[in-house]
Amino acid sequence: MSDNSVDPSGNTEAFRAFSQDAPQEPAAASKTPLIIGGVAVAVVVLALIIWLVA
Repeated sequence: MSDNSVDPSGNTEAFRAFSQDAPQEPAAASKTPLIIGGVAVAVVVLALIIWLVA
């Protein structure tokens, strides 16, 4: 009996070309500056409230 199945992965050279030329996803933007800014605003607002009440 002959083997009539086809290798689904294709050949190695084609796979390497595909994997090396695949577009890279851009890195996600860091949320650290946003968090630091939010904490700074909260501290300023809290200090302002304490100063107005005292």
